Amino acid sequence: MKNKKKNIKFHIKKGDTVKILSGNSKGNTGTVLAVDRRKYRAIVEGENMISKHTKPTSESPDGGIIEKEAAIHISNLMYVDAAGTPTRIGRKVVDGKIVRYSKKTGDIID
Repeated sequence: MKNKKKNIKFHIKKGDTVKILSGNSKGNTGTVLAVDRRKYRAIVEGENMISKHTKPTSESPDGGIIEKEAAIHISNLMYVDAAGTPTRIGRKVVDGKIVRYSKKTGDIID
């Protein structure tokens, strides 16, 4: 039998503003561009930059070295609320829907 993982709910989503807790970009904030659920990683805009060497192709005939964002493990990211402070995320039922809310302020997150 194959191992089937449950559909895990992450505390961050695409478009959220997050603070990086560890690594080379520690302390910086940015917007989440993508979340990889299988690898438990997210890509944050402008952070954790790497150099990728590319071969010449028809789209980029010169090839060369490209700077791009690398993925960061979900556990190293913390949600930043509207006030600009990092906070933990909780879930509660409001009007029959499960919504995320800030544990620090209690505000509902859209």
